[in-house]
Amino acid sequence: MERNRGWGLTMSERKIRVLVAKPGLDGHDRGAKVVARALRDAGMEVIYTGLHQTPEQVAEAALQEDVDVVGLSILSGAHMTLVPRIKELLAGRQMADVPLMVGGIVPEEDAQKLLAEGYADAVFTPGDPLEKIIDWIKEKCRGE
Repeated sequence: MERNRGWGLTMSERKIRVLVAKPGLDGHDRGAKVVARALRDAGMEVIYTGLHQTPEQVAEAALQEDVDVVGLSILSGAHMTLVPRIKELLAGRQMADVPLMVGGIVPEEDAQKLLAEGYADAVFTPGDPLEKIIDWIKEKCRGE
């Protein structure tokens, strides 16, 4: 059954809402902005949090914006701390079912651990085509 947010539209009838967040002390957001633009160009609604967000701010923004997907951009190496914490905070806000994708500098071993332990639903790294991210989101949200 498709989620209906009370707007009278089903998921297949409205834009997919994606939160793009930059948690932690990482101050480089060019990649996040490129991804956000590509998602907008693909017809999605994107909410970008800006730099230096705490895990609590990310989870609260996801709740307040009623997003379908949360995307984290992490280049600082803090992914093994930030991603599990954000996943925990999302679950505490009854958003455990919202797909969480991670992008940035994530070693393959860490990516596999984040996926295996259920902290992330997808991990994208530099060089992954933007179409791969777009297709993954559409598949997760609409089964396309």
